[in-house]
Amino acid sequence: MKAPTVSTDVFLGAPPARHAALLADLDRWVAEGWLRALDRSFAAFLAQKAPEADPLLVLGAALASHQLGRGHACLDLQAALADAGLALSMPPEGAARAAEDAAPITAPSALLAGVTLARWTRALTHPALVGDGPGTTPLVRIGSRLYLRRYWQYEQSVRAAIGERVARPTAAAAPEMRATLTAALDVLFPHRDGAAADWQKIACALAARQHFGIVTGGPGTGKTTTVVRLLAVLQHLALAGGEGRRLRIRLAAPTGKAAARLNESIAGAVARLPLEGLADPAAVRAAIPTEVTTVHRLLGSRPDTRHFRHDARNPLALDLLVIDEASMLDLEMMAAVFAALPPHAPLILLGDKDQLASVEAGAVLGDLCQRADAGHYGADTATWLEAVTGELLEPELCDAAGSPLDQAVIKLRISHRFSAASGIGKLAEAVNAGDAGAVRRVFDRGHADLSQQRSLDDAALRRLVVDGAPEGFAGQGMGRVEGGKAVPPPAGYRHYLARMSQGKPGVDAPQADFDAWAREVLAAYGQFQLLCALRSGPQGVAGLNQRIAGLLRAEGLLEAEHGGWYPGRPVLVTRNDYGLGLMNGDVGVTLAMPAWLPGEQRPRWTLRVAFAAGDGQGGIRWVLPSRLRAVETVFAMTVHKSQGSEFAHAALLLPERPSPVLTRELVYTGITRARHWFTLVAAPEVMQGAVRKRVERVGGLGLSRP
Repeated sequence: MKAPTVSTDVFLGAPPARHAALLADLDRWVAEGWLRALDRSFAAFLAQKAPEADPLLVLGAALASHQLGRGHACLDLQAALADAGLALSMPPEGAARAAEDAAPITAPSALLAGVTLARWTRALTHPALVGDGPGTTPLVRIGSRLYLRRYWQYEQSVRAAIGERVARPTAAAAPEMRATLTAALDVLFPHRDGAAADWQKIACALAARQHFGIVTGGPGTGKTTTVVRLLAVLQHLALAGGEGRRLRIRLAAPTGKAAARLNESIAGAVARLPLEGLADPAAVRAAIPTEVTTVHRLLGSRPDTRHFRHDARNPLALDLLVIDEASMLDLEMMAAVFAALPPHAPLILLGDKDQLASVEAGAVLGDLCQRADAGHYGADTATWLEAVTGELLEPELCDAAGSPLDQAVIKLRISHRFSAASGIGKLAEAVNAGDAGAVRRVFDRGHADLSQQRSLDDAALRRLVVDGAPEGFAGQGMGRVEGGKAVPPPAGYRHYLARMSQGKPGVDAPQADFDAWAREVLAAYGQFQLLCALRSGPQGVAGLNQRIAGLLRAEGLLEAEHGGWYPGRPVLVTRNDYGLGLMNGDVGVTLAMPAWLPGEQRPRWTLRVAFAAGDGQGGIRWVLPSRLRAVETVFAMTVHKSQGSEFAHAALLLPERPSPVLTRELVYTGITRARHWFTLVAAPEVMQGAVRKRVERVGGLGLSRP
């Protein structure tokens, strides 16, 4: 590639000429895939609206829009000037020129060479285009952060809503309810002699105290158990109150897959609730909802618009909202939730703060939980907790200067999924700590639930995706026991494809048999998943899905394609489809179903895609392939798309060379998708680089505590 050159005419001459030179550079960035066409169009719109504007303002607008596409709420001017390549990922790492003999491209680093923060700030002084707060300008500058106004408003509305809610106590926290609250907590969390602090009990108490709360924690720390018991406590208090009316509670998650998982776990947790000792256990149990919807469905999405049916003018009809997997909530969606929430209704967020942030702009949960590890609980909080729960906070978790938000954030600190001997748990902990040496030592100890290999040739890929490569685990994965039950050995995709073939009902079987078969196939599919960091390239999902399908056909496990479809094809929904009732993230498997055609004496086998209905009753939604407009094959899935899912055996494939997307959050998220078995495919140096690098989302939500 030829060395980038500087377009010196961009900042010289009359403004229209300077704009034309800058837009020509932006056109080249779009052609090379460095910049979205949307970003360039926004810059051109401002240049047309204000021909006298400084080109640095127009460039800042394009880059602020570009950063939104990368998940940042704004552009950090100072970071862009310090290292434009790193701050903007322009050019993207590993990007190749479309043609080697093409005209040289001016990279952002060259375009910004010699520009100071003071110079760029002066360029942004344009009252019609850039404001410093409320107003109508398309851009807002706060210090060295440049926002598109809409995202500045989202940030402000979320911060204001949280600030108002954390300052307002609930009825459950009233002094006259203390004895009732304490009694209910003692029933649901019996005292344990000599045990460490009961963080689930503490979380219930704190979440019941004000109109906003966050319960965060890693996999298996009991977030679902905690919130179900919290709902039992709150319904008990409501039923015991003067009106004797149950609360209207709604449960939601960002994706269909996450909603389906919460549906399953909530139903089981409600059935196991230890309610004996409460005044009316049956009434409390019946008052706890088990149906979970997606956030989009809850708010009432309107096709082809960013607006929802429920907003400040048409709020949700509820008394309490709980959202699971909140790490996937972006800034815009969080603002929409608060806008639609009635003032009297508390909001409880559940999620793992250490997982990947949302694909869209913002890292809401991560920003709000920045101080969760150290607690920062004030003296009033510690005193109240001791009085209500009998639990004492450790001194190092107390802070006289703790903010109001700190008092509403609770981290669950004990994993009940991973035992002390669990390699998956220890690996996740080491990755989360950013300790590459500890990661290496975890693998060196030979934990029975961990497997590692450096790369995947065709033979290694076949062993992994077809049969799960059990030879990589101690004793080939045989003989492990969990909770008194034998853990099945690690599986690959042969497992679900065999279940599909062997359990297929006859052509005259009733619909109930086909539904039961589909449930079994979907459950078997969840036994294994290959996760990837990249979408494109040899180690990306696009290429791997083709390779894996070919390997499975060579094994005789898949039929040939017909118009891209075949029995056993797993698909992931990539865009909400309200007509079909399918949401982004829903996973289905293509199966053969009998269908009667006009004039025929016998039904004919035709393809349908089976999706879990997400109704809490195990229902199946059957969809014609021709009706699915936004799906992709999912033998391989990106780590981002796997959030909210859990697999008995998860394999994480990292690219052969370092990439900007490789971070400890991505690796941690991939590891924690595995319940029983985890396989890592990565060169040690690539893994070490990823563990040492954190996701840095630019925004202002976490800079000042509500």
